[in-house]
Amino acid sequence: MDRSEQPRPTADDVLEVVKRFDALISAGTSVHGHLRAAAIMADTVAGAERAGRMARFRPDGSIAPTGDAADTPRTEQAVEAGRVWLERATPGPLDAVIVDRLAFAVGLLDARNDPATGLSLLIDGDKTMDERAAGLSRLNLQPDTPVRLVATDLGRAASGISAAVPTRYGILQASLDVSGGIAPTGRVGLGEWVRADRAPESWIGAVIAHRLTSSDMITVDVADIGAMLVLARAYDPDQPHPDVETLRHLDARSADVLRALVNAPSIRNAAVELAMHHSTLQAKHDSLTRVLGYDPRTIPGRLRYMTAELLRRLSDG
Repeated sequence: MDRSEQPRPTADDVLEVVKRFDALISAGTSVHGHLRAAAIMADTVAGAERAGRMARFRPDGSIAPTGDAADTPRTEQAVEAGRVWLERATPGPLDAVIVDRLAFAVGLLDARNDPATGLSLLIDGDKTMDERAAGLSRLNLQPDTPVRLVATDLGRAASGISAAVPTRYGILQASLDVSGGIAPTGRVGLGEWVRADRAPESWIGAVIAHRLTSSDMITVDVADIGAMLVLARAYDPDQPHPDVETLRHLDARSADVLRALVNAPSIRNAAVELAMHHSTLQAKHDSLTRVLGYDPRTIPGRLRYMTAELLRRLSDG
């Protein structure tokens, strides 16, 4: 029979195929189980090739040899790791639907078994506890397993369980540390050690720590900022404090001078560090005090500066 003369599948036929695959997905059926079901539904050989591995099943559920598949006519569809198909010279009326649902099911299984997907679920604070529990399951973690999240530049995975994760600062690489023995490279933000079911808290800390890295300090452990973490978590960069805005508008040289004035034990020491004359730096100190609205060399002034500088570095841009 010419393909154009084949009876068109009814809506009920299509719905039945969808329902069968949905039931298989809900039951946690394996890829081979889906292939067997597709072969039975289509009454022909169903196959899949993923990551260089091929599997074929006959309509009776038995395994078909992979060597026979090379030149067999087929209806096929790509999946992320390869392709799936039905083997038949003249496609049946439901072949395209069956292959489409088979591809969907196989793609979903591959995603579920991908450690990156499990990690993305686990650290997403917008997900429900049940959804994050699925991430725990995929990573074979117990809720009370101690873990730490590590934030690095994109592409610099710090462990075998890693995922690219969007943040307000761009896409960062999130990696899971369960041993404390990893040695990441480049700019590194270390989150807190927490129970695995509190992983989003560690990831937020890791992102904050990564944001605080610099050329002089390429690794920052969020535990080192102590109680300032509470402030950093609560900060909304979309509503910056005036102290933060003031720092953002300083030129690079003024920012360097201000940093030296805050950190040095005296203005004279700061002048030596900056290679400036003492009287010139004193005048700059007076000028900065007027711009800031506080004296950065006093204890309250130092606290205001350090707080504003922390929040400035957590701002966009």
